Amino acid sequence: MILKHVPFVRVIAVSAPLLLATSLFAQGEGEAAAEAEQPSFLAEVFDYDKAGPIGYLIMLMSVVAVALIIENFMTIKREKLAPPDLLDELEALFDGENFQDAVELCEQEKNYLTNVIGAGLSKLGHSFETMQTSIREMQTEESVKLFQKIGWLSLISAIAPMMGLFGTVTGMFVTFGKIASSGGNVSPAKLAGGIKMALITTMLGLSVAIPVGIAFFTLRNRVIRTSTEINAITEDLFERFRTK
Repeated sequence: MILKHVPFVRVIAVSAPLLLATSLFAQGEGEAAAEAEQPSFLAEVFDYDKAGPIGYLIMLMSVVAVALIIENFMTIKREKLAPPDLLDELEALFDGENFQDAVELCEQEKNYLTNVIGAGLSKLGHSFETMQTSIREMQTEESVKLFQKIGWLSLISAIAPMMGLFGTVTGMFVTFGKIASSGGNVSPAKLAGGIKMALITTMLGLSVAIPVGIAFFTLRNRVIRTSTEINAITEDLFERFRTK
């Protein structure tokens, strides 16, 4: 029972920093605070009001990333891509040489395993090499679909620091603009806003990119491991056709 909950634990571990950032973003502006009280470090870092529109965009990216991480961890696993009960039923049909029933079962239950097996059964009556070619083409297609699903996380982890850098440049542009407009005689307090925007957006971008990048590589390894296992199962099922 404990092992079944491991994927969900990984989801929480990877997405916790993003959930923390999102919860801080959602704090109401109407919360009263004593003026003398020093704001916490996290409150300063995730002060999205000071980050401007770029901060809101990074916040939106973090919400999308959390949703994708949870969805991918829940769907990209052996139990979903090759259900054990379905595999046992297909093995029984193959052992009984009820290939037509196996074809119908593959058409009814669509997943990685049944799509690959269905591709092989579609060439039933042809040579083993023809069946093997059809199987491997479908294996490649199904693997590509999985990599495309997790590819969005790779995109977010690459864009988030770039958005942070864009915020940094924007903040410095605002800062130097104030210096230029004042002829060089400007108080540090007037420059603090632009500098703070530059620093906050940079940290926001990194706070999204780092955990999302970890989640992407974790899921990529899972895709490779799971697809390899399912491909081996499929090829073992069709090995009986080698001598026919």
